[in-house]
This record gives sequence, structure tokens and C-alpha cells, in this order.
Amino acid sequence: MSTVWNTKYGTRRVRFDPPTLKEAIAAARGLTDEIQQQAEIAAALMNLPVEEVRAELLKTAPPRNSTHIVTSGGREGAERTVIVERKASRRVAAGAVRAALAKRQKP
Repeated sequence: MSTVWNTKYGTRRVRFDPPTLKEAIAAARGLTDEIQQQAEIAAALMNLPVEEVRAELLKTAPPRNSTHIVTSGGREGAERTVIVERKASRRVAAGAVRAALAKRQKP
């Protein structure tokens, strides 16, 4: 599906690719850990019944640290892979930093 816009530089076509159910489920998993809420979010994104989305959600494996989503780019045979990685925070507690600095400053 594409839309044509008339601009001062001429006509421009804008392609619109609605999300797939797999992409909607991945987005919902990124927002919450509860399965019921994931099903409701994905159903709202796709305008599908919650029961249908919940069935598909339960079929898929639980997320790992890295998720590979294969999407079609709207063209036949053109696929791209989107990789979503979650990395743990590297923040160090402020008290631990102060204690390390205090040890270093003592002669």
C-alpha cells in the first residue's frame, strides 16, 4: 500500500507497511512481562481479537536476551532481520564507588 503526496518538488510516494503479528508480539513483550497484558497490547496494535493473539503468543517461545525478527519489506522475496538485544545495566552503586575511592586515597 502506498500513498502519493504532492509536494513543491513533485509527487512523492510513501509506502506504508503495517506490522505483522510477530512484530506486534515482540513489541508487547518489550513493554511488559505479563502474558495477558502482552496479548492485549498486541491485539490493540493489530486490531485482532485478544483470544487469537493469546493463542499465537503461547505458541512462540519465551524471549531470550537477543530476539531475531524476520520481517518482509513489503516486496516478494525481500526479507530483513531485525535484531533486538537487551543488555544489563553497567551502573555501579554509588556507595561502592565512594568506598573504592576512599581506599585509594588513604596512604
